[in-house]
Amino acid sequence: MKSENIDALWSHLHWLTVLRQQGSFTAAAARLGVSKAAMSQRIADLERAAGVPLVQRTTRSVRLTEAGERLVDGTRGAFDQIRDSFASVRDLAAEPQGLLRVTAPVAFARQQLLPCLPDFLRAHPQVRLELDMSDRLRSLATEGFDLAVRHTAAPPETHVAWALASTRTVLVASRGYLRRRGTPAVPSELASHDCLFYPRAQETPAWAFVSGEEERVTVPVSGPFSANNSEVLRDAASAGVGIALLPDFSAQSALGSGRLVEILPGWRNVDAFGDRLYAVRAYSPQVPRAVGAFVGFLRGVFKGGFSV
Repeated sequence: MKSENIDALWSHLHWLTVLRQQGSFTAAAARLGVSKAAMSQRIADLERAAGVPLVQRTTRSVRLTEAGERLVDGTRGAFDQIRDSFASVRDLAAEPQGLLRVTAPVAFARQQLLPCLPDFLRAHPQVRLELDMSDRLRSLATEGFDLAVRHTAAPPETHVAWALASTRTVLVASRGYLRRRGTPAVPSELASHDCLFYPRAQETPAWAFVSGEEERVTVPVSGPFSANNSEVLRDAASAGVGIALLPDFSAQSALGSGRLVEILPGWRNVDAFGDRLYAVRAYSPQVPRAVGAFVGFLRGVFKGGFSV
């Protein structure tokens, strides 16, 4: 193949890399800001130049062939270096700028992050912020995120992490529910209550508590409703459906307004949620100025934690 033809295909190779990351032509086109038709045409041009199929297409998804995987693996390091080099040049500017892609848990993003974002955007008008709200742990490196907010006891050792705030887990119920069913005095009494919980892999959901020097107490719980989102559980508890175990940032507004009250405050839950919020970034020798500005902003906003 003539060298000038190869030179014309650099952008095609990058698009193939994005296609593998996103898993579909539609998602890859959206990530690149182009049409699906343009995406398909670029990949077809690349396959024609390579002389072998690079993508296996089905009605629901696409995946790379062995040749496509080999091509992406062989060029990924070069594109990562180009991205880092461009970021370092861009950061010579006096002000943070460019696209900042952030992923955060749904409940935290809706209740705590979204209300403060206008202040950040007004302070940094040259930054464009793209927020992904998901409770799935996104892969920062492969999905192209600059930063993740993670609620955990320990951030991944392979990443750089900045502590944003300490959190605690609170047990809550509405006053109406407690009038009907009574207020538990010790954790073991939860076994006879309607409890609202995250669905877990084990057959019987259980909550674990400690208090001072007391040994750990584990209580099997059951109830009429479970959900994998703390905001949904909070609203169900506010409606009097049962007792919920929530991170403090989800319970904060409902406790402040009196829609929920905390029960068993002398007992500390363990294992249900993390005890700290972190801003997490895949390691790179250069931290983009926009990332640094956003992390500093978040640390300032959440340094006091979430009083409940």
